[in-house]
This record gives sequence, structure tokens and C-alpha cells, in this order.
Amino acid sequence: MIINKLSARQVLSAKPGKHEDGAGLRLIVSEKGSKRWEFRFTFNTKRREMGLGSFPTVSLSDARLRAHDARRLVSQGVDPIKAKKSPKIPTFTEISARYIRSHRNAWSRNHAKAWIRSIKADAKHNLGAKRIDQIDTEDILKTFTPIWNTKPVSAKRLQSRIENILDYASAHQYRQQFNPARWKGHLDKLLPNPKRLSKVSHYTAMPYQECHSLMSKLQENASFPSKALQLLILTATRSSEVRFAKWTEINLDDGIWTIPSERIKSGREHRIPLSEQALKLINSLPRVVDNPYLFPGYKNGRPIHHRAKWELLRRKMKYIETTVHGFRSSFRDWAGETTNFPNHVVEMALAHSIKSSTEAAYRRGDLFNKRRTLMESWGNYLDPRAQP
Repeated sequence: MIINKLSARQVLSAKPGKHEDGAGLRLIVSEKGSKRWEFRFTFNTKRREMGLGSFPTVSLSDARLRAHDARRLVSQGVDPIKAKKSPKIPTFTEISARYIRSHRNAWSRNHAKAWIRSIKADAKHNLGAKRIDQIDTEDILKTFTPIWNTKPVSAKRLQSRIENILDYASAHQYRQQFNPARWKGHLDKLLPNPKRLSKVSHYTAMPYQECHSLMSKLQENASFPSKALQLLILTATRSSEVRFAKWTEINLDDGIWTIPSERIKSGREHRIPLSEQALKLINSLPRVVDNPYLFPGYKNGRPIHHRAKWELLRRKMKYIETTVHGFRSSFRDWAGETTNFPNHVVEMALAHSIKSSTEAAYRRGDLFNKRRTLMESWGNYLDPRAQP
């Protein structure tokens, strides 16, 4: 088979008609002088023609390379015309964004933020611009090596997230089934078990015996951060749940605070029975015009800053070793050590998910009346008017 028949000069001076370069590549010149490349081939016993671009945009050497690639596809049993029309393979960043968008309705706002934050911080540098079908074990190890020993908990979460993203890409046929981020049977043979690298560090909690005196001090401070911290302690809720609390969630007549599912870590609506002390605190709050939040911030329509309670507790009140989230543990310790309330009632008060699927299937209620008695007891324990 004779190939490369044409020279660059012949292409430039070619007259109207068809000029063969060999092996299926030809130059077609129109009557008006425009020139384009065409590749002719046989696929499944049928003669086909495939455009390779116009000259001079596509040079003679480029046309030969494109024809060579097309011939290779034909030899592999692939129709080069269909392959040319195949969708562009997305990058890791693009697939990550699609995965998050397709799942975020089932996630809490904080969970979605955690996903985005970890991908940007530790995966984007090595994987972000890489085509999703080209990511291999070497790329995965290069991503994890800087953080696996220093941040094992965060690294393991990131591994799980990347594994899900690559599985998502495989399900959409952007890559083959093998997942280089798979832990079991693959990465667990290449990386040390993160559980053996460090112990889980829990939030530092104030001993429940000291919460009574803290509440007394907080009541001397009428600021929004102080009021927010008091409500957080009285209701054993998370910091973000108090920060974004809205007036529309509060039923003062029935003494109920209903936190919608999208603001709860477990993803289920959570009704909180408000104790006498919590209701008194909420009734003392002023309502700010055009601001829906119980604890408005300095910016119009926004809540207090996410560090406001922390700043008050640790910098102004000098409780250096205490964390805001730790008050949930204080409540848990108080309930477990000084009361007879069942464990499942306390766990429900903390809005913890039921780990047993069988137990979750049978327990459809939220034990509201039992939790009301529990929260009233906690409020009475914290009340500065009572003896600790």
C-alpha cells in the first residue's frame, strides 16, 4: 500500500477534484478552491467517509496523524465516526461537582460543605484537572501521601469520598469498573490502617457539675452570643442549629422548637420540647425587623457570627479548655450519672441517628413527652435559682 503520496507543495497547488494521499486519506478541492480532508474506510463491510477538517487549519501532517488514529480504531473494531461523536470525558472536578449536586438533597448543609471543603483542600491539586478515566492508583497515592499519617481521620473520609466519586463515574460509563480509590482489597494493602495511626479526639466538655455556675454567669450578660449559648446548653443542640434558629421554627404556645431536616445532621426533622427556662429566654429576645433569626448578626438579614459563642466562652469568660459542642456531652453525662431516664430517650434528645436498622424500623415515634420531662429536669438543674 502506497502512502504519503502528496507533498506540502502539491497540497497548496492542488486543483479542484480528489487527490489521494494513500491508505484512505484524500484531499478534496471544491470548484471554488476550498480544501478539506477526508478519510475513507470499510467498517462492518460498509464503505464509510469521515471528515478530518479543512486545509490549512488541518495541515498535511495533522491529517495523516488523524487518519492514522482512525485506522487504529478500525483495527480495534471501533467505528471512528461514532468515537468522534462520543461525549467529552469530564475531569475529576467536573464529576465531583455532579456527584455532589445529585446527592446534596439527601445531605445536611454542613455535610455538603464538608464534602466540598475536603475535595478542594486535599484532592483538587493532584486530581482536579485530570480526566476521570485516567486516574490510577499512582494518582490516588500521590493525593493521600501528604496527609495520611498527619491527618488520618480526614484522609480516610477523603478516601471514601473519592471512592464514591469514581464509582459514580463508572456507573455513568466514564471509566472502567476498577476503582483505584477502593479501600478494601486495594488501598488497605498499600496504606496503614488510619485507626492505628491516631486516636479519635473528642470535643472537650465542661463537667456537668460546673454548668450551673456557668449559666449563672451567662445570665449576667444580655448579649446575643450569651443568649445563644444559654439556649444551646438548655436544649443540648449543636452550634449551627442554634445559630440559624428562626422565629418561624418556634411555637411559643406549645413550647416546641422544630428544626427542619435540612439543618439536622441526621437528616430528620427534630422537635425539641422547650423547658420553662428555655421559653423564658426566647421570650426575652427582641425581634429585629427584616431578620428572621433569633440571634441576629451585625449584617442585615444574617445570624450571629459562627465564632461568636466561642469568642464569648473562651476569650471573654476565659473557659479556655471548654468547647461549645462539648455541652452536648455535659448533658449526656448528667443524664447518665444523675437520672433514671433510659438511654434511648437521651439519645433521641440529642437527635442521634439509630444505628440499628431493625430498631429504627420499630421506633417510629420521637418519644416527645418523655423528652419533655427530661429537658424540664435539665432546665431545672441549670436554673441559677435552684441549688446545683
